[in-house]
Amino acid sequence: MSKQWEELAQRSDGRYVEEDFEMAAYRLVAEQVLYYADLQSRKAFWIIKDYKREFEKVLDPLGLDIEINTLLNYICARPRHAKAGSATTNQTLLALVLRSIYDQAMQVGEMANDESEVACELVELEQKYQLATGRDLPGKMELNSLFRQLKRWGLVRIPSDSDVEDSEAESVILIRPAIVEVLGDTALQKLTRWSKGGDSDSEGGESVGVDSEGAEDETA
Repeated sequence: MSKQWEELAQRSDGRYVEEDFEMAAYRLVAEQVLYYADLQSRKAFWIIKDYKREFEKVLDPLGLDIEINTLLNYICARPRHAKAGSATTNQTLLALVLRSIYDQAMQVGEMANDESEVACELVELEQKYQLATGRDLPGKMELNSLFRQLKRWGLVRIPSDSDVEDSEAESVILIRPAIVEVLGDTALQKLTRWSKGGDSDSEGGESVGVDSEGAEDETA
């Protein structure tokens, strides 16, 4: 157990134990984004928020910066030296299109809930994906696999029964606010190049996920 976690646990006056700090660091690195709205992430969210400086010291050797959005209540681990190709082409294109849809909804205030998520019907996604990329949206099985990976990166959420009507559960995806943090403004420039047919590399280019092996495993 790291000496640093032990010291932080002692400073917390019994609120946390060493394993809590260790698990919070692991979850942030593995998941990239932690949302206060997610019950399973709430404890890690508060630990990192309260001890941001200490976690920055831990993640600095990994080349990760910590960004805390206090307005939308999420914490994001951003790689300073993102590796191009850590996402597949299909993962990257889908993420870019979803980022574009999110921005459009934000401009007109079409939020699905108080967590600033945007609901996107799959019919709309299919149309905008084809228009933006010149490609057909992947089939259902592959698309679900892509959604699982983007969910792991904190970009989307699969609606629960409390979010939408039962009849809509399989036809809607929720785009999460950290997509703006994970995919910067250059992401939309890349999507524009794709729509003009000027960018057709097989690597995907914009690095979305923290580790490339995880991205490949999800689509294998």
